[in-house]
Amino acid sequence: MFLSHRERHRTERIGWLRATVLGANDGIVSTASLLLGVAAAHATHNNVLVAGVAGLVAGAMSMAAGEYVSVHSQADTEQADLALERTELKLDAPGEHKELTAIYVARGLDAALAKQVADQLMVHDAIGAHARDELGISAAFSARPIQAALASAGSFAVGAAMPLLTAAIVSEASLIPVVSGTSLMFLAILGGLAARAGGASMTAGAMRVTLWGALAMGLTAGVGALFGTAG
Repeated sequence: MFLSHRERHRTERIGWLRATVLGANDGIVSTASLLLGVAAAHATHNNVLVAGVAGLVAGAMSMAAGEYVSVHSQADTEQADLALERTELKLDAPGEHKELTAIYVARGLDAALAKQVADQLMVHDAIGAHARDELGISAAFSARPIQAALASAGSFAVGAAMPLLTAAIVSEASLIPVVSGTSLMFLAILGGLAARAGGASMTAGAMRVTLWGALAMGLTAGVGALFGTAG
């Protein structure tokens, strides 16, 4: 009797982790940058908040649409490849068997064992074996457009809400330093947690997102100050 034991690997998280981290990071950076840019242009506190709310809604919808279209394109490609593979299995099963055997030989199995493995897998699930070993498509990494869109939109909204709520709480005079400081802190926490979930260095992850966030906020605030002064 064989005991079923399934290990949990970090690579299984890559789909939702990528969409979630990207969405939250964009939400913090773009909204904080927008708030700072408008504030640096000497807008009123109310106008800064209106711009932030508009940025949150527009950004969340843009992330959802972009992620859905992108991942759906990947899903369409996967389905087209699988349809082609099913056709080839119907028209030339022996040839596909030889192709699968050659893949296992290239991976280190001797010819006899590779043929035996191909025999058993073709009987058990021919399309699944070819999808996984020839095309590189598996259930863990298959494209899920709706899941990716919802994860991106939701995480963007959560990320954007952080600097927006900060801006709503603080006074107009302290908005720029407080929003920029807290947003960089949020980015550092996000980068560290994302790196930990992926098994990487938390320090490196935090520094990476914080650096790019600071650059984006600094440039946007500079543009706002320039055009605000010019106006």
